[in-house]
Amino acid sequence: MRVGVVAGEASGDTLGAALIAALRERAPNVQVFGMAGPKMVAAGCEAWVSSDELGVMGLFEVLTHLPRLLSLRRTLIARFLRERPDVVVGIDVPDFNLGLEKQLKAKGLRTVQYVSPQVWAWRQGRVKTIGRSCDLVLCLLPFETEFYGQHHVRAEFVGHPLADQIPLDVDREGARRALGIDASATVIALLPGSRMGEVERLGADFIDAARWIAARKPDVQFVAPMATQRVRDLFQSLCWRASGSDVRLRSKASPWRPGEGAERIVALGSGEAPAITVLDGQAQRALAAADGAIVASGTATLETLLSSRPMVVAYRLGAFTAFLLKRLGLVKVPYFSQPNLLLGRRRVPEFFQEQVTGAALGAALLREIEDPHAVAALSQEFRGVHETLRRGGAARAADAILEYVGTRST
Repeated sequence: MRVGVVAGEASGDTLGAALIAALRERAPNVQVFGMAGPKMVAAGCEAWVSSDELGVMGLFEVLTHLPRLLSLRRTLIARFLRERPDVVVGIDVPDFNLGLEKQLKAKGLRTVQYVSPQVWAWRQGRVKTIGRSCDLVLCLLPFETEFYGQHHVRAEFVGHPLADQIPLDVDREGARRALGIDASATVIALLPGSRMGEVERLGADFIDAARWIAARKPDVQFVAPMATQRVRDLFQSLCWRASGSDVRLRSKASPWRPGEGAERIVALGSGEAPAITVLDGQAQRALAAADGAIVASGTATLETLLSSRPMVVAYRLGAFTAFLLKRLGLVKVPYFSQPNLLLGRRRVPEFFQEQVTGAALGAALLREIEDPHAVAALSQEFRGVHETLRRGGAARAADAILEYVGTRST
């Protein structure tokens, strides 16, 4: 069996790696190739292109990259048509993948979209495009299949692989030992995003939030897991810029090694700037160690929920994109973060566009983590969602793909 894949960004790489492992368990001789990240390559995927080529967000922010993205898509389409895999699986990044899938399907290739676009939330008219582009949608969230059923698009809820990877009871003490953090410390995780654009728009405000909190609770420790070396370098430059010239690295900068490297940025002089431990990867470990988190909207909010940690969520697009979303009424849901969508109510504080400031984020998170009864109640609600999503997601996705293609291992 031969499977083409097109995965974008760090979250798609994680999903793709789990899917490849599950496919190999069922069909050991499967060949997988296409656009992939390092985890997918480690799982046995032949990478034609790196998945970080798609790290762009926003309606108009994409325009500056459009010629490159269109050229990339044409290249992938041409190569898939030469290779003629049994199925092509687009993993997330629907704005890129649906156009690719539509052209491949028109040429007779089977196509699957793994991770539904949030078509139920905004631009609902895209559901017709999805039906024309792919033969099957694999949904990570339980309420998505009902929406597709109303529009006669074949969809299957497979659960979320992150819910299987993250235990129902995370090991806070073990995570702190691994990161060299005192068991009694108050720890806050900063996750400003996996894309360069996200960190450019949110990073400074996350650092300001750390300043705001540190000014009121000087003993708080901050950890900031970074998805890639480029993101780490950008975040560190924002830290230096925020703290002026009185900043140095306690440890020498090292090559980016996910899960291994750690650096502590130390602010000297005024005493107002906090120390932030910048981690290479290790987002789940950082969340397990934390008492709460400030998180960019996206997959990291789900990781925080699955880790049962209080959070505040920030989302900022380019100004013109945000204006159009509001002006044209394209958004059809009352909130944007995955925890609130899954719980069906505003349970987690959200901040959008100009609402995102260091003081607002810092104050909201302190309110979240300083009430032990509220923390316990939130943890129980998050656990319920975790159990709902814990369905063997990668295995169910692999089974659905194999069943669709008509190939089963013996």
